[in-house]
Amino acid sequence: MQLSSRVETLTPSLTLAIDSKAKAMKAEGIDVCGFGAGEPDFDTPDHIKAAAQAALDAGFTKYTPSSGVPELREAIAKKFAADNKLEYKPSQIIVSNGAKQSCYNAIMAVCDPGDEVIIPAPYWLSYPEMVRLAGAEPVFVATSEENDWKITAAQFEDAMTPKTKMIILNSPGNPTGSVYTREELRAISEVAAEEEIYILSDEIYEKLVYDETEHVSIGSLTPEAYDLTITVNGFSKAYAMTGWRLGYLGAPEAIARAIDSMQSHSTSNPCSFAQKGGLAALKGDQQCVADMREEFNIRRAYMHGRLNAINGITAVKPLGAFYVLANINALGLNSTNFADRLLSKANVAVVPGIAFGDDRTIRLSYATSMDMIKKGIDRIEEFAKTL
Repeated sequence: MQLSSRVETLTPSLTLAIDSKAKAMKAEGIDVCGFGAGEPDFDTPDHIKAAAQAALDAGFTKYTPSSGVPELREAIAKKFAADNKLEYKPSQIIVSNGAKQSCYNAIMAVCDPGDEVIIPAPYWLSYPEMVRLAGAEPVFVATSEENDWKITAAQFEDAMTPKTKMIILNSPGNPTGSVYTREELRAISEVAAEEEIYILSDEIYEKLVYDETEHVSIGSLTPEAYDLTITVNGFSKAYAMTGWRLGYLGAPEAIARAIDSMQSHSTSNPCSFAQKGGLAALKGDQQCVADMREEFNIRRAYMHGRLNAINGITAVKPLGAFYVLANINALGLNSTNFADRLLSKANVAVVPGIAFGDDRTIRLSYATSMDMIKKGIDRIEEFAKTL
């Protein structure tokens, strides 16, 4: 049997593999400290669940418009205007089955075979695979710990070729927790505007920023940036709705129309009653977001401080999301060997940085309890002493 070349080149998700192995060990009764989670460890707020339940009870279980129900698209447009200084009409909003599908749709809508897409590394592991599925080529630009794992405008310009079609930015970032400043984004947007390069701005962790950090949407900075930017967001991280599969994007009118057409032929509409939950999330009390962010902030400070106190490990303080990217290069193991030995010898699950394009690092999520974090870091500290 001969499969298509596009699927044969895909790399299985290491994050899911690590999570599966850790869960199998737990099922055997082994006390595993898992730091691989890419989702909040909080339940979806009650008012959001109630809205979805009410929709089910009312029989709101049929097809909706492929791009989402009008009231949700209107609420998202208002959210973009209020929170991000982005003026999108509801017709420029496409609601999808998660922010992941929104990213995929955006890449598929603008990239052709032979195009190049610039991806700063470390990167979220699905970006390169999405680019390859579109027939385009990912071009990785290594960022540095000294620059908080962020690409500079100069690096962007140096990586460009006549084939460059898009740059992908993720701020706040996974796996780094880095947040681009207004000045950094403006410089990048100016380079993109010079060559009319599209910007995919993945802002799914927007609500999870710390230390008075400002989240800035690159599309809001100039009219030129607005015309080139596809802004992706969703409900998974801010509202603990990962399993609901509900994301969205805002884009220039022509791109939004193209994505709407694509989605109508692939997945059709996002889940009908989940959309009612999303509407309640946007319109309801936002204290649930603030409470979750406050708890993450406590865990972030503790994890970052403890990791940096371990001999041989360094970590940039994350300003957003719920991950710490730790550099373990000084301990003499690559990320895969470190993660494998850590799991087998110390019963601690982390994600090797090779999954994100940097084999010197490991990613730890603090979307788990403080007790788990304390116990897990204790084990990592003892494990590091053996190397």
